[in-house]
Amino acid sequence: MNTHVVIMAGGVGSRLWPVSVPEKPKQFIDLLGIGKTLIQMTVDRFRPVCDIDHFWVVTSESYVDIVKEQLPCIPAEHILAEPVPRNTAPCIAYACWKIKTSFPDANVIVTPADALVINVQKFAGIIRKALNFTEGTGNIVTIGIEPSRPETGYGYIQAEERIPEEVVKVKEFKEKPDLATAKEYITAGNYFWNAGIFIWSCETIVSELRKHAPGIASVMDTIASSFGTDAEAGTLRELFPTCEKISIDYAVMEKSKSIYVIASDLGWSDLGSFSSIKENIPMPDEDPVPDGGAAKAIEGGNKVIGRDIRLFGCEDCLVHAEDAKSVIVSGLKDYIVAVKEGNVLVCPRNEEQRIKEYSKNV
Repeated sequence: MNTHVVIMAGGVGSRLWPVSVPEKPKQFIDLLGIGKTLIQMTVDRFRPVCDIDHFWVVTSESYVDIVKEQLPCIPAEHILAEPVPRNTAPCIAYACWKIKTSFPDANVIVTPADALVINVQKFAGIIRKALNFTEGTGNIVTIGIEPSRPETGYGYIQAEERIPEEVVKVKEFKEKPDLATAKEYITAGNYFWNAGIFIWSCETIVSELRKHAPGIASVMDTIASSFGTDAEAGTLRELFPTCEKISIDYAVMEKSKSIYVIASDLGWSDLGSFSSIKENIPMPDEDPVPDGGAAKAIEGGNKVIGRDIRLFGCEDCLVHAEDAKSVIVSGLKDYIVAVKEGNVLVCPRNEEQRIKEYSKNV
């Protein structure tokens, strides 16, 4: 099977300041203190289903050198630089037009760079099933996550029926709900978190974009005419910013008639908050941190990432201070303490949704 993986790695991760900053956002950070960055873990996750020579990364021009440093195994010509961020539809279109030029029969997996999947073997099996379903058809498959709680921070996928780990038709995509609606989704049983992972053939997504986002498709056709020439970089820099700024969900997923979902419990998290980081740092008796990792769980429900972190009378805190020399914390309960390059955050965990607001203009 002619399989390619496209990793979207252009986000700025502003909810995790000061650990994640625009100069080096969360996909390029060892958020869990296990010795690997999130984008490195993403590559490892897809290696069982795709040859490394068929991996692609779409990222900001300012992150290209970071990608090359962290992923030297990926061909340099497969690291695609967006001159400006235009959301996921133009990002995906650029990658798929690029792949189509050399691999017109490719099957493509598109994934964010900054999520966590714990059940990696099961995940690989789900992806293989999706690839088999989409190959040679006009179908699109998205990966759904069995919800473990009524989460208001994720979008949902409503399936026509509930058949775990099987391909099922999508009825509707749902925006992030309020808590009452999220509870209704959990009770109904056929609603799944939207992980933003898509599987399709190049031919299918190009056709769908021509149908539902003709403006973007037209821009990509023009850019593609310069692929492989000296004019490519200039043409991209001139025309890519003219694309509509729109997500692939709005541009295609909510309009296409051929969308399916495979849902499973994969131990998935978007690691979009310090609480989710704390939740996913392994306990020593569950999954020991590999050599080179800096994470550990200590008494009182506390978890820490760093070289020399000392807690006294603390409960249920996360201290994330990997580059600090020493950190001492006393008497805090349910707090986040984060230190990075001279910036310090001390925040109650029940106010972490305001970190983006707090750190504005820092």
